[in-house]
Amino acid sequence: MNRTVTIEVKQLDRVVIRFAGDSGDGMQLTGDRFTAETASFGNDLSTLPNFPAEIRAPAGTLPGVSSFQLHFADHDILTPGDAPDVLIAMNPAALKANLRDVPRGATLIVDTADFTARNLKRIGYDENPLETGELDGYHVVGLNLTGMTVESVKEFGLSRKDASRAKNMYALGLVSWLFQRPVDSTITFLETKFAGKPDIRDANIAAFRAGYNFGETAEEFSVRYEVKPAAMATGTYRNISGNLALAYGLVAGAQRSGLPLVLGAYPITPASDVLHELSKLKRFDVTTIQAEDEIAGVGAALGASFGGALGVTTSSGPGISLKSETIGLGVMLELPLVVCDIQRAGPSTGMPTKTEQADLLQVMFGRNGEAPLPVLAAQSPADCFAIAVEATRIAVTYRTPVIVLSDGYLANGSEPWQIPVIEDLPTIDPNFTTEPNAVGDDGQPKYLPYLRDPETLARAWAIPGTAGLDHRIGGLEKEDKTGNISYDPANHDLMIRTRQAKVDGIARSIDPVVVDDPDGEAKVLVLGWGSTYGPIGAGVRRVRKVGGKVAQAHLRHLNPFPPNLGDVLKRYDKVLVPEMNLGQLAMLLRSKYLVDVVSYAQVRGMPLGAAELAEVIGNLVEETAGIDDDARGLGSAAANLKHGEALAADLNGHQHQSEGAR
Repeated sequence: MNRTVTIEVKQLDRVVIRFAGDSGDGMQLTGDRFTAETASFGNDLSTLPNFPAEIRAPAGTLPGVSSFQLHFADHDILTPGDAPDVLIAMNPAALKANLRDVPRGATLIVDTADFTARNLKRIGYDENPLETGELDGYHVVGLNLTGMTVESVKEFGLSRKDASRAKNMYALGLVSWLFQRPVDSTITFLETKFAGKPDIRDANIAAFRAGYNFGETAEEFSVRYEVKPAAMATGTYRNISGNLALAYGLVAGAQRSGLPLVLGAYPITPASDVLHELSKLKRFDVTTIQAEDEIAGVGAALGASFGGALGVTTSSGPGISLKSETIGLGVMLELPLVVCDIQRAGPSTGMPTKTEQADLLQVMFGRNGEAPLPVLAAQSPADCFAIAVEATRIAVTYRTPVIVLSDGYLANGSEPWQIPVIEDLPTIDPNFTTEPNAVGDDGQPKYLPYLRDPETLARAWAIPGTAGLDHRIGGLEKEDKTGNISYDPANHDLMIRTRQAKVDGIARSIDPVVVDDPDGEAKVLVLGWGSTYGPIGAGVRRVRKVGGKVAQAHLRHLNPFPPNLGDVLKRYDKVLVPEMNLGQLAMLLRSKYLVDVVSYAQVRGMPLGAAELAEVIGNLVEETAGIDDDARGLGSAAANLKHGEALAADLNGHQHQSEGAR
């Protein structure tokens, strides 16, 4: 159908788009490419990939649905969005699995090719929802995307099955036209990715261009949308995922300490990408060891630290459990070791591709004996870089294993990252001992491996093989200063308390917690850690926009806590702690500071939503102010706050179905 109306370009401040289809439909690739286009345009953005754990779940089934959500805006945003404004559904299962998340009035772009009686029955539909009126509250654009894709690539002589695989590129081209995304980067990407398969390369490029051109010529779309670039601080930016940022941060930390980096790891979802990325960076004196199991991986990393390198190991919750004995050995040896726990939904195997924050107590206490460790948590995908550098600083300076907490949401999500100037990062001095550091009773120089720095309590670190600095190493308790094996009760008590004091003393080198309390009149503080940063921030913004007074703070150092945290907590009548667990940080705060924090706990395998938090926060603000239940409305108003205008209202009519879909 040829266009007979003028195309209107409408300005929007933000949009949330979700691509959904079978796990073999290339939805993650489609989302990645739209994200890359959006990043190059200069929008602020946040993403949420969501895919099944199975390598190839059954096609056309609800468990096999894979999706990718992108929130992009002309201003600073904090989350991938609670609900999509536009859903692109590539089959009936994708529509059914995602429809519950889509608000009425949103736009549904649906590939109608697979809406057959057999496919519909497989997912529990007795009738075609495109024809029953079930979708009357939405603005539906039904298109035979598969058929149009096959037609657009027929010149390349591909089978129908191979040709239809390019339908994700057709859909990407259409949505790129609709939101005026730059397309050159996607074409260059396809040329590079399929350079060795010219027919596949040309077919994907042709499908992408055909989708773009369809938007230009079809009557189904009378409006295009523009989301202008976001204002950002001057600098060079790139889009980055949490796992990639973590890998780069580890390398940067090693470079700033002058140490080679040795990663010992066993592949596990969602941590494997850190291993993959570090394996590409050998030119930065990085060695990666894909070990036969989790225990071997951490053993190799700890051995590398003994040898004078920065030892790193990566895993998720199940693997951290297996590594716990060797991590405890690292506590006893007092050697730098960075342990990255990319959390996922548990227990046991749990839900490998879903996110959670439930490993906090495990990394705090999950070792035998008194084995204190510093624990840090990244708050956003880009912050994974900074947290890795900070973990390296603490590990090297204080001679201790350090736990870094990320999670699947941060690991796979992405956002713009301002590339730092490496020279501006802190210099980390390993301060190796190169000569004897004491004099023996016989008047001769000697080496005391457990002689400590009086400020940090870090023990001496000598590279094995250094002349005159041979010493005993192992898991048995050490005698103070000499490192000899000791079963003396008083010495054991001293060493236990010294190791604890060393970790506690790290608090002197970290920044105080910063509270965002605009007018200082808030009575409620919302305190979070890790990946709840974005949802909490978005929820707080909503409450403030409707007149609520609320303060916000976020923790990146969880052991030890920032030195001023106790004073901060006591300034507020109520402290709300939202977490993706059953209240683990809340438990720690109650026990340490005797503050009766209010816990908001959800463990659904998905990030917390801004609207749900806004309602919880708003209700607590009114409760603290003494407002009766019947008179409360702040939480509801904040939760239902509308940002921007609905896209769908501007599409040409209530429902559309193209010629190809009939």
